[in-house]
Amino acid sequence: ADTQSDQLAQMCGQDGRDIAGLPIDQIQSAINPNDEQRAALDNFANASVKAAQDIKAACPTSIALTAPNRLAAMQKRIEALIGAVQTVQPALDRFHGLLNDEQKARLTALGKDQRDSDQRDAAGGNPASADAPQDCGGAIPEWPTQKITDALQPTDAQRDSLNALAAASAKAADMLKSSCQPSAALTPPARLAAAGQRLDTLLQATKTVSVALNDFYGKLSDEQKAQFEAIGPKQNALSAGSAGQRSDASDAASEPRSRHRRGHRNDVAAIRSMIRHFIQW
Repeated sequence: ADTQSDQLAQMCGQDGRDIAGLPIDQIQSAINPNDEQRAALDNFANASVKAAQDIKAACPTSIALTAPNRLAAMQKRIEALIGAVQTVQPALDRFHGLLNDEQKARLTALGKDQRDSDQRDAAGGNPASADAPQDCGGAIPEWPTQKITDALQPTDAQRDSLNALAAASAKAADMLKSSCQPSAALTPPARLAAAGQRLDTLLQATKTVSVALNDFYGKLSDEQKAQFEAIGPKQNALSAGSAGQRSDASDAASEPRSRHRRGHRNDVAAIRSMIRHFIQW
């Protein structure tokens, strides 16, 4: 039970802390708001806290053990984040609209400093890594169709569903790639809007894979399902040397509880990157 609690904390804990931990004091110091601006900033802070609470409420209370259920849990988290954007956007628009040009510039500079610091932390203090282009998250790798075929020995009907799943995964990857563009949005409201659009695409990509995965998984025998769930850990062992170079989104849909924490980590990173778009300007 303690292990499961740790896994759930890993999956969900940081999202709420990121949003609730907005540097309101730093923002106030940077822009020196008047009374009307301070009231709008307070409203923005309250909206951010509510968004964090809603995200926390969407966190699963138990670890999903099957591939379709894990993907469904991921979809629920993305939907919660979309709701969080919708909660925060009006308050942020209102606050930003009350600032003069100098205050807006200071706010943008504060956000850039925070993003640079966050990237350096993520790179382990390596300046070269921190300066490298940041992945916008959510990449869906090609399904290991041949490995699944070798392990499961599917029937013709199952093979057709597996091919459809591979095609859906490729389509989802294309959707995410097309939406993963360098952000030219420099203002906080524009960055939040861009994050919302990215989340919408991520949700549609997840739904695309989910339909095909549910169809394929539903056609498997119990023995085949167990073999399918075991493919994720095997791939992790084979690719441990390059784990930092790839996404584990396929693992999140194919590995059992013993390796779920590793497989889900990049799902959470993909989602958390969306949060950073609108809490770090």
